[in-house]
Parts: sequence; structure tokens; C-alpha cells
Amino acid sequence: MNFVNVIGQIFFMDAFLGGEFSTYEYKVLQFTNWDWSVRNDPMIKVFPRLTKCTFHRYGSSGDVQRHDAMCILPINIINEKIYVFLWFWFIILAVLSGLALAYRGFIVFFPRSRFLVTRSRARLVNQDYLESIIKKYKLGDWLLLDLLSRNLDPLNFRDVVNDFARKLDEKSLDNI
Repeated sequence: MNFVNVIGQIFFMDAFLGGEFSTYEYKVLQFTNWDWSVRNDPMIKVFPRLTKCTFHRYGSSGDVQRHDAMCILPINIINEKIYVFLWFWFIILAVLSGLALAYRGFIVFFPRSRFLVTRSRARLVNQDYLESIIKKYKLGDWLLLDLLSRNLDPLNFRDVVNDFARKLDEKSLDNI
């Protein structure tokens, strides 16, 4: 869900900025490598710093006079920096969320990985017991076992797994 959210945010921001956000940082990085005489700041296209303003004021005769001037927009200088930061933040979040999604997919599709993950967290547990429990039960049961391994003291977790494995052995003997 995090991955979908961050990708959606990137597309939303891109649409909001007229298609400039997805390539924004690439253009900014290119801009910093250009020669000073040739530079054309891509940030000014998205966030102009200077614009034409029209002021209406009363003249000496009492009528409204139009006065054209150049206005500086200092907030756009800040906006540039904020959006550069947001671009990097969204990319970092997308990469981390993608890695977490790949990890979860690996856990779901490769049961052996469940054993390896649980074994790395529970060194005190008898490996044969742990493997038999993980092979016998499904993903949801493993998730509960994983939560227990994260939240219980290693000695208590070892006792839980050992008791559970013994009960499984008793059940399998009763079914014979």
C-alpha cells in the first residue's frame, strides 16, 4: 500500500506541476553541470521568480491609473527547494517501499525463506522443530510465529516453539 501511495503521489505531483515533476530533478542536476553562459534554469519554468505585475492606483486627477512593473516572487525560491526535497523524498520512499514489497513477495512465494528469516531471529530454537512447524502451516500461521519471535524473549520463544512442536508430534501420532 505504501508503494502504491508514493507512486500515486509522484503522478499527482507531476500532474499538478504540468508534467514537470517526474523529470524535475534530472533537469536540475543537468542544469548544475552546464556552463554559466549557457544555463537555462529549469526551475524557473516551473516556479518563475520574476513576473509582470499590474498595479492600480489613483492619480493626481483622482482617476485610476494602471502601472506595470516587474515583481519578484520570493516564495517561488522557497518552493523550488521544497520540491527538490520532495522529489528526493518520494524517490527514497518509492525505493524503500519497493524493497519492502519485494521482501514480502519473496516471503510469500518461497516458503524456505520463512524458515531462514525465523531462524535468524530465533537462534535458541531447535531448528528441526522450527522447520517442521513452518512446513506444516501456511503463511498466516508463519506471520503469527514471526510476530512472536519479534516480541518474545528468545528463551520464552524457544519454549513456545518446543511445546508447539511436541503437541504437533502428539497430534500426528494420534492420527496414525
